[in-house]
Amino acid sequence: MRLIDIPQVVAIDQITFVPPWSARSYAYEIAESTYSHMVVLEEIEEQPSTRSLFRWLFSPPRAQASHIVGYGGLWLISDEAHISTIATHPEYRRRGWGELLLAGMVQKALVLRASYVVLEVRVSNVTAQNLYHKYGFVTVDVKKGYYHNNGEDAYDMRLDLHDEAITARLEGLFARLAGRNGYEDAFTHADRHPPR
Repeated sequence: MRLIDIPQVVAIDQITFVPPWSARSYAYEIAESTYSHMVVLEEIEEQPSTRSLFRWLFSPPRAQASHIVGYGGLWLISDEAHISTIATHPEYRRRGWGELLLAGMVQKALVLRASYVVLEVRVSNVTAQNLYHKYGFVTVDVKKGYYHNNGEDAYDMRLDLHDEAITARLEGLFARLAGRNGYEDAFTHADRHPPR
């Protein structure tokens, strides 16, 4: 994610979350935070009427038409990788793109040598929970009244990256995603600070 992406990210955030993050929050995560790793999934039209190619932002700018369809944030604090946010635009859901974002952040956590990945999810968001379970996350706690807008509880979910069975399963999931989707991953092994 780059500073120039903030307007598109905020637009998705505002229709996805209550309350949404501010543009200033994203600017901080990108330019000032020492522990944030922010990513966008961008659809690029190679030529009119041809298939699209996805790329994880941090890649060099391209001349083709493009737009952001999803984004995520990962904080690395000590040995914990915390997924701070993840969303796809409502018009682009149920296409597997949220899974691409999740997989990218889990891969980044592995590259950063995190011991585990954590996240919170609304107890009512069964679709997201199913995706997280697919990747090996387990519910370890319930955070009562976690969501301030309506007092809904959150599940605290964790993925143990030292569990060899989990990491072997992740490799298979990553390989299937790569085979099923045409995308360029310029996030997983990138430096923390992208070009502005």
